[in-house]
Amino acid sequence: MNRKLVIGGVLVVLVAVVAWATRSSENKAADIMATVKRGQFKVEIETTGELEAKNSVKIKGPQELRNFDIWQVTIQNIINEGTVVKKGDWVATLDPSEFQKKFTAKQIELEKASSKYTQTQLDTTLQMRQSRDELINLKYAEDEKRIILEQSKFEPPATIKQAEINLDKAKRAYEQAQDNYKIKKNQNVEKMREVSAELRKVQNELEAMTKVLQSFDVHAPEDGMVIYEKGWDGRPIKAGSQIHMWDPTVATLPDLTVMMSKTYVNEVDVRKVKPGQTVDVGLDAYPDKKLLGEVTNVANVGEQRPNSDARVFEVMVEIRGNDPALRPSMTTSNKILAEKIDSALYVPLESLHSQGDSLTYVFLRDGSKQEVQLGQANANEAVVLLGLREGENVYLSVPEGKQDKPVKLLEQLNGKRKKKESDSTTAQNLN
Repeated sequence: MNRKLVIGGVLVVLVAVVAWATRSSENKAADIMATVKRGQFKVEIETTGELEAKNSVKIKGPQELRNFDIWQVTIQNIINEGTVVKKGDWVATLDPSEFQKKFTAKQIELEKASSKYTQTQLDTTLQMRQSRDELINLKYAEDEKRIILEQSKFEPPATIKQAEINLDKAKRAYEQAQDNYKIKKNQNVEKMREVSAELRKVQNELEAMTKVLQSFDVHAPEDGMVIYEKGWDGRPIKAGSQIHMWDPTVATLPDLTVMMSKTYVNEVDVRKVKPGQTVDVGLDAYPDKKLLGEVTNVANVGEQRPNSDARVFEVMVEIRGNDPALRPSMTTSNKILAEKIDSALYVPLESLHSQGDSLTYVFLRDGSKQEVQLGQANANEAVVLLGLREGENVYLSVPEGKQDKPVKLLEQLNGKRKKKESDSTTAQNLN
């Protein structure tokens, strides 16, 4: 009797296990099936972005440093980001050490130029005094020769002739000295003009450098909230960072009334993005807050972002309305509505399989493989143009034992296939 009871219990357990396995198998099969649906289909491109003000005032360091062959300078100290400042308030201090060396060298240069000016002035003064004394002495010599000639009128002719010759020599010497005096005067005037111009040049340079030295303390040009500028690597410029003279921006004062989300779209999806498209914008800082935006600009040239091998295109999204909670550098999640189809058949992307470059198919409920022609796609689903009907069921994964079945091709696409095969054959023959 006990043996019969044991056998009966075992049979009950086996039946229960088989029933559970059958139900689990049925449930599993149901779980991996999807229904072809018809309805509104949105082609959305999802990206992450960062808020920034549409308009802002840049707080710049001394741009004149380029004139002194200084191309980058370090920020010694800077006010905390997010601080609200008034016009004229201190914002940052730049390291003046390299410029200070040039400033000191220019001071020495000014001393040399000033000394040269004084020395040239003394030299020319002395030369002109000597020249004037020489003129006076030559004039005296001429007068003396004239008196001798007058007194020799009763002397022999030879003596008179000698006196006349001496007077002519004295006159010529005096006239030559006068010409030399004029030339020397002009020379000394030019010398003074040269050293004077050199002195003024150095003085002006030192004066300009003095103003630049004062600008190493950077002040706010307007009222606003200080936001750190980002460098080429996307990192904020702060104390210890270097700014470059082709864009010596230290920080910005954003206009928070109009905000933008700067985002990047990969090169595959960028052709779908156009100005004017609607964007759903979310904020990581405020998950419950939903904003609307609009694409205002799509970059024509791609770029490679740091730590990424893919090329992306910058897209600017303007946030509609004014929300006081928005702040620069907040992270955003963007859904760009590239296209909306009012009525379309669509299936999950997981149900689609490919064979070769151009053949796409699905597994139907009976396990057969059906070719489909696809239209637009988004991150989760794709539009089916040919091959399926609304309400049909397709597998989300490859059903067991059905992989090697032939694909049922669409008759509507046979013409395209034949043309493609013909073109391929022609290309091979040409090669």
